[in-house]
Amino acid sequence: MGTWRNGTGQLTVAGQDVPVELEIAASYGTRRRGLLGRDGIAGALLITPCNSVHTFRMRFTIDVAYLDKELKVIDVHTLKPGRLPLPRWRARHVLEAEGGAMERWGLRPGTRLSVSVDAEGAEGAEGAG
Repeated sequence: MGTWRNGTGQLTVAGQDVPVELEIAASYGTRRRGLLGRDGIAGALLITPCNSVHTFRMRFTIDVAYLDKELKVIDVHTLKPGRLPLPRWRARHVLEAEGGAMERWGLRPGTRLSVSVDAEGAEGAEGAG
């Protein structure tokens, strides 16, 4: 897939016409920070590479989708602040959004996603479709 870089882009859910604004966290610092210190997010955050998250010190409930290397959804969970779910060993990326967003987008295990990155977003990281 290429090398992911910090940046922005658009997430498209298979079967949906409306893309979702996307932030990409690919460096150690941005992956570590994630959504900490925020009161919400308008779209979604793609953390890559990643197979586990936590919600300690989070200010809001989040939806978490674990994605394989081809951006296919492995699992989806809604996590309240202060949770530590088990890692998903097959996951290569994690998608985070405000609680309830992924249900509205139709994300469920088996759903395929595609990512288009803005010019400065990532090099060669156009997602599977």
